[in-house]
Amino acid sequence: MPSQEHLEQKQAIISEISDKMDRATGVVIIDYIGITVEEANTMRGKLRDAGVDYKIYKNTLVRRAIDGTPHAGLADVLEGPSAFAFGYDDATAPARLLDGVIREFRKMEFKAGIVEGVLYDAAGIKQIATIPSRDVLIARFLGSVQSPLSKLVRTFAAIADEKGGDAAEEEKPAPAEEAAPADEAPAEEAPAEEAADEAPAEEAVADEAPAEEAVAEAPAEEAPVEEEAAAEEAAEEAAADEAPAEETVAEETAEETAEEAPPAAPEEE
Repeated sequence: MPSQEHLEQKQAIISEISDKMDRATGVVIIDYIGITVEEANTMRGKLRDAGVDYKIYKNTLVRRAIDGTPHAGLADVLEGPSAFAFGYDDATAPARLLDGVIREFRKMEFKAGIVEGVLYDAAGIKQIATIPSRDVLIARFLGSVQSPLSKLVRTFAAIADEKGGDAAEEEKPAPAEEAAPADEAPAEEAPAEEAADEAPAEEAVADEAPAEEAVAEAPAEEAPVEEEAAAEEAAEEAAADEAPAEETVAEETAEETAEEAPPAAPEEE
């Protein structure tokens, strides 16, 4: 009769199996016959690095743990040595990793498994093993999404370039239209030319100005001659004025002399 301590140990293992079954998203059962300790350690290391929990349990304890649970379908394959791989994050990781190990060692084989609540036999688990990891699937999905987007972006870019080219071609005649104002520019510049034509007239006036200045300057040059003539006329007038004075003095002297002279003797007949 098993001791109380032994029963408690079994109950602890059953509780552990039940907990792992409930938390796992993927469970795979394999027959590990023929594998060496070294190969077993290598396999454990690969599974542990991928977040997969690998354990060996007695079939009787597993049956008791899954009895009356969604995992009860696994009881049909619990014959002979059984090892269990529990995947918590990636549901396909246990099947994919164990498939690689089986191919590498050429030992062991699948019995059955449950992935995302679905029971699969050995053939089904082999198919599940071909499914890429979640990271790869996400990368492929993003790549498949980005590819059409990239094509769409390139298409839009090509359309934009074509529209830009068409717009550039449509804008090419613009210089011709702008040329018209350029042709009309001489008309606008005509006043400037007229102003230029009138400028010589103004310059002519400017050129004639010296002539006027010359006329103005001419009297200035002739002024000395007129002054000399005026001076001579003034001298003559002065002389003329003085001359009568001298004549008056002479006349007065003659008159005085006549008065002083004795009367002439009467002529004797």
